[in-house]
Amino acid sequence: MPPIPGSGLAKGLAVTLRTMTKRSHTAQYPEVQPELPPRSRGVIGLFEENCTVCMLCARECPDWCIYIDSHKETLPAAAPGGRERSRNVLDRFAIDFSLCMYCGICIEVCPFDALFWSPEFEYAETDIHELTHERDKLREWMWTVPAPPALDPAAEEPKEIAAARKAVEKAETAAAAAAAAAAAEANPDTTPPAPEGDA
Repeated sequence: MPPIPGSGLAKGLAVTLRTMTKRSHTAQYPEVQPELPPRSRGVIGLFEENCTVCMLCARECPDWCIYIDSHKETLPAAAPGGRERSRNVLDRFAIDFSLCMYCGICIEVCPFDALFWSPEFEYAETDIHELTHERDKLREWMWTVPAPPALDPAAEEPKEIAAARKAVEKAETAAAAAAAAAAAEANPDTTPPAPEGDA
């Protein structure tokens, strides 16, 4: 059966009339701030103390918007007769947010947790050059990074925590054994009790 002429127009008008009778939900930004998810991708914060200048973030960035400069510093030997060590010192860490596409690859590949997402998004500038945030500005964004979500109570204990707990228990056992040995040496007259079953 062929469609009735004008039926498409009637359907379109019906949708328009239904929409006109509904109340609109307009967000009155900037007077009313949007309710964003806590892990929204707004801006990237830098935790400088964790950065080892490994350059992974800059190498993996598809937009090449991360600029890192560093120099090597020689550290004296920790013990007499030891070797001097060299380490990288961060001179510059900048992200050009006019180029960034907010893919999050830099945060994912960072092996030392030096980069974090902040939900802050109000950093528009009138000059495009101001969108290049140097490390001081990136450090300020760290104050707006939300706390990580709580761990699942049914999840396995992290390997790092389990290893640390075992090391502490081993050290406590060794300390208790050393204290018992020291107490036995201090009181040589005290003889240990005979094991059960010996006559």
